[in-house]
Amino acid sequence: MFMKTFGWSFAISAVALIVAFIYGGLEALILCAILGVLEVSLSFDNAVVNARILERMSAFWQKMFLTVGILIAVVGMRVAFPLLIVGVTANLNPVEAIRLAMEKGSIDDPGSYAYLLHEAHPQIAAFGGIFLLMLFLDFMFEERELRWLGLLERPLAFVGRLNGASLVIGLLVLVASATMVRPGKEIDVLISGILGLVTYFLVRGLGDLFDVDNDGDTDADDAGALAKSATRGVGKAVGKAAFMLFLYLEVIDASFSFDGVIGAFAITSDPIIIALGLGLIGAIFVRSLTVYLVREGTLDDYEYLDHGAHWAIGALALILLLTISVEINEIITGLIGVLFIGSAFISSIVRNKRVTAASLPSVDQLSS
Repeated sequence: MFMKTFGWSFAISAVALIVAFIYGGLEALILCAILGVLEVSLSFDNAVVNARILERMSAFWQKMFLTVGILIAVVGMRVAFPLLIVGVTANLNPVEAIRLAMEKGSIDDPGSYAYLLHEAHPQIAAFGGIFLLMLFLDFMFEERELRWLGLLERPLAFVGRLNGASLVIGLLVLVASATMVRPGKEIDVLISGILGLVTYFLVRGLGDLFDVDNDGDTDADDAGALAKSATRGVGKAVGKAAFMLFLYLEVIDASFSFDGVIGAFAITSDPIIIALGLGLIGAIFVRSLTVYLVREGTLDDYEYLDHGAHWAIGALALILLLTISVEINEIITGLIGVLFIGSAFISSIVRNKRVTAASLPSVDQLSS
C-alpha cells in the first residue's frame, strides 16, 4: 500500500530533481530538495485535515483532488499566486511580472520580485492567518465527547456556546494584528483579514447550503466505499455537495501554503526552483500522504490526530499573524506542527492500548 500510494510521488520528485540539476546545476538540485523537505515538514497538519474532508467525497471527486487539485496547488499557488501578488502590489502586467521573476533578484534588493512579494507578506499573512484561525476555533468550539487536551479544549467548548464566538475572537485578533504592523499597512492588513473571514464563512455557508455533511445523493459506483464508511455513519458526497467540499478543500490547502510560498524566497528567489521544490515535490507528497491516511483509515484508528492537526492549525494561524510584525523562521513553524501531530499520534496509541486492555476479560472473569 505504501509504495502504491507514494511510488508516483518518488518518481515525480526524481524528475523534478533532474530538471533542477539540468536547469541550474548542483546548487539548484540542493535548493530544490531543501524546499521539498520544507514543504512536507510544514504540511503534516494540512494532510490530516485534507484527509478528513477527502474521506467524505466520492471516488470521482477524490481523483479530482489528485488531478485538477494538484494543478491548482502547483501552478496556481506556487507559480500564479506570487506573480499575481507582485503584479497587483507593483502595478505590473503579467508579462512584466514574469520578466521580473526571471531576473531572480535578491529579497533584499528593492524592486526585485522576491522583495515585492515579501513586502506583500502582511496582507497575505492576515488573510491566511485569519482563515486558519476560524478553522481552528470552529473545531474547538464544537461539543464532542472525545477530548485530547481536555484542560484547554473544555473551556474552549464552553466559550463556543456563545453565538458568534469565533467571529468575535477573529475580529479582535485581527484588530490586534493590525495595531502591530508597521505604519501605513494597517488598512491593508484589516482589509485582507476581513476578506479571509468573508472567504471562510462564504465557503462554509455554501457547504451548509448544499448540505455537504449529509448529502443523500450517492453514486452507484460508490457502493463499496459507502459500505466501508457506514460504520462511521457518513455517506460519500457527490454532485454539488462534493463540488463544495472540493472548493473548501482547495481554499484550506491554499491557506496552508501561504507560509511556505513566502518563506521559500528566503532560500531562493528563482521561481523555477520554487515551483519544482514546493510544487512538484512538496505538494505531490502532501497529496500522497492525504490519500494514504484516507485509504488506511488512519484518522479513525488514531482518533486524536484530528485534534493534534487543529492545534497545529491554531499555532500556524497565530504564527502567520505574528509574522505581520516580526520575523519567524519557517523551521519553527514546521517543528510546531510536527510536535502537535506526533504528540497526538502517541496519545492515540496510548488510548488504543487502554481501550483494548479495558475490553479484555479479567482473570476473575476467565476463571468463572
